[in-house]
Parts: sequence; C-alpha cells; structure tokens
Amino acid sequence: MDRKIIKPRETIIVNRILNLSAVFAISTLCVSHVSAITVSEKANKMAQENIIIDSHIDVPYRLEKKWVDVTKATQDGDFDYPRAKQGGLNAPFMSIYIPASLDNSANSTKLADKLIDYVEAIVGRAPDKFAIATSTTEIEQQFAKGLISLPLGMENGSPIQGDLANLQHFYERGIRYITLAHSQANHISDSSYDLRRKWKGLSPFGKELVQEMNKLGVLIDISHVSDAAFYQTIEMTQTPVIASHSSLRAFTPDFERNMDDEMIKALGKNGGVIQINFGSTFVTKRANAWSKKRSAGQKAAEEKFGPDSEEYKNFRDQFAEENPLPYAALDSVLDHIDHVVKLIGIDHVGIGSDYDGVGDSLPTDLKDVSTYPNLIQGLLNRGYTDAHIIKILSGNFMRVWKTNEQFAAQH
Repeated sequence: MDRKIIKPRETIIVNRILNLSAVFAISTLCVSHVSAITVSEKANKMAQENIIIDSHIDVPYRLEKKWVDVTKATQDGDFDYPRAKQGGLNAPFMSIYIPASLDNSANSTKLADKLIDYVEAIVGRAPDKFAIATSTTEIEQQFAKGLISLPLGMENGSPIQGDLANLQHFYERGIRYITLAHSQANHISDSSYDLRRKWKGLSPFGKELVQEMNKLGVLIDISHVSDAAFYQTIEMTQTPVIASHSSLRAFTPDFERNMDDEMIKALGKNGGVIQINFGSTFVTKRANAWSKKRSAGQKAAEEKFGPDSEEYKNFRDQFAEENPLPYAALDSVLDHIDHVVKLIGIDHVGIGSDYDGVGDSLPTDLKDVSTYPNLIQGLLNRGYTDAHIIKILSGNFMRVWKTNEQFAAQH
C-alpha cells in the first residue's frame, strides 16, 4: 500500500458471476473497464486451474475505512469474492497495513489485531468461500477444496514495538510476512520514502528481528525499505526474502521505492522473489513523474495555505481532475516481469498487485482482481511457457515460503 501517492477511485460494477462453469463464457465481460485484450480459453483455464498468489492486497484497511461485505459483490474497491473467482485468484495475502504515524505505539498493535479480526470476520461470514491460511500446506489443501485462502502479511513492522513477544503474538495470529518499514523510518528500519536515514539501514533491534523472523518462519519483506536496509537484510538473513509489492527502478529512474538492477541481482543470489506492483506510478516513468508533480504541488499548497485549508485538502483531487493520470498498460507490467527474467531468471518474479492500496492508478486491463486472465494472456503472447507462467502465478513465492518454513522447522 502506498497511501501517499494515489486517491481512492470510483468503479462501476456489473453483475458478478459466481458459477465457475460460466467463467469462460463471460471472459469478455468487463467489471470496471473495457478490456482491449482478447483472452483465450487457455488463459482463463490456467487462471482457474492453478494457485494464484497475489502477495499484497489491502482489503483489511479498506474495511477499516468503510466496512463492506467482500464475501459478496461490492460497488467499489478492487476485491470481492465474485471478482476473485472470476479472475481465478485463490491465495491473496491480506495486507495488515499500519500507518507510519503509529510507529512503536500501542495503537499500532491494537490496529494490527483489529485488521486481523476483519479477515477472520470475512471467513466467519463465508466459511464455504474463504479460509485463513498459515502455511504452504494449507494453501494447497484449501485450493483442492475450492476455497480462497487468506494468508496474512503485515505492512510495516511498527506493531512489534521493539518486543519479540509481539512477533510471536502476530505469528500465532497468522502473520507470515512483515514489511520492515513503510513510508517513514520506524524502530526497525529506514524507509525508501524517508530521507532522514535515521538508522543508516536497519536499527539494532531491526537486525535482531531479522534473525528471529528467520527462526520463526516469518518471511522478511523488503518492499519500502531504503537501499542500505535492503543490503543489510540480504547480508544478515539466512533465508530467501520477498519484495511483496515492488517494481523496477530501471523504468522509474530515481524512484527509490522500486528496486534497481543491482538489488534485483542480489535478490536473485539470495534466492528471493520480487512480486511486481501493478500501480501505474510504479511501472512507467511518465506516471511516476505525474505523481511527483502532484506531491510537490500538494506540499506547496500546504506551505502556502496551511494543512487545515480547503486548498490543501482539495489539492490532490483538483490536480487529478485538471491533469489526468497517464495510466500504464498491461504491457508495462509485462515489461517489468521480462526485465527480472532477463536479469536473474524465471524463478524470482511473481505478482504483488497492491489492489485496494493504490487507488485509481491501476493499468488498463488490470483494474481489479477479475483481470488475472489478462495478465496470463499477456504472458502467453510474449512466449512464456505454461510452466513458467505457473511459477510467476505462485510457484516462485511458494518455493520461498517453503524454504522459510523448512529453516524454521530446523531451528
């Protein structure tokens, strides 16, 4: 989730089809946009017959802002059960997102528990549709039963509060990866967005936490952290790491939130995986420049009129209305996948869309969770084999997760 970049969007929802036998027949139906890509029966079939892990979907914080029943069709947001079934999504990581302003406070821990409660409530409302997943074995078992697995990842390690007992607590509640920091440095790590570089990488506690996460089997997520924190983590960890929702700096120069080629190579050597973020501002230089221009304008409005002024509060919406975001296309996302594969091979890339976290910035043809067949079709069109596509959909992430599970079992 990258709250500081994009405003929420409004979407138009058409009827959702729950019957799986109807999925192929409606492949050209548009949920919130008009698709420019023709999806083959093969792409639809691959979406329905394989595990699809999307490692970052911000449903819990969406529910914190406004409760909706995502076990049914919803009129906003990027995720609900009918759209997930239509798109073949069966293992979305629910992001337990904690705002940076709550770092190292009791409120951050309370919010994390509350957001986990929301996910449990989803399962409680529809146990015939959803199940909490805490292991790779459960992912596979639930897939065989036709359930949508809801594994949990924590975006921002703030709720740990410098206490390893909290790490154990959240592991027991189902958290299986932790993004070390978010938009500001916290008590664990520096952030790519925060120029202060408080720790010059990881904090002393952050270094201790990396070791304990390895032992417990909690995946280390290096999305959002500074370059120095990334390299220190890679040097210290004894298991492969993930970038749960990042893209490539090669396409967005000077955007440190994305990873550069040397970092990608280091990630490959570590055995880890980068899960590509779909947000337009993450995947194209033009959209990223638009975001920077809007942020600079908003800062100027704050300095001139004050943070409580209508000019400041309305700036983002007004800017977007007067200067429409240049949306990325499906091909832009595919370019990022291609680039990783060329650098370090097919075994280190996957999907981390950031649905429900980047607002109205999603590329054409990837507007919500019904559109994974579009991604699959794009990969087929570029010559990826079935085996390679399955690795991108879930195989690579599952390998990393299983490696972490095996290490923890031995320690």
